[in-house]
Amino acid sequence: MTDTAIVHLGLQAMLLTFELAAPTLLTALLVGFGISLFQSATQIQEFTLSFVPKAIAVGIALLLSGSWMMHSMVTFTEQLFSQIPSLIG
Repeated sequence: MTDTAIVHLGLQAMLLTFELAAPTLLTALLVGFGISLFQSATQIQEFTLSFVPKAIAVGIALLLSGSWMMHSMVTFTEQLFSQIPSLIG
């Protein structure tokens, strides 16, 4: 196993992690930004107001993108397992 193979596997794993985290993080970011705009426009300074809509939106994002996430993880794992003989030898 060479250094470049290790770096390549690490890079693939990090890119997959970023791709899988993006839908939930972007959803939470957009909902939080929208609620912050609403709070600043109405001058409601309730800290717990943003939690429930964020939780619901992230749950919906996970429901919508969950199958894609699972497919991506399974594909990556299958590719990794198929590369084991070439990585060891």
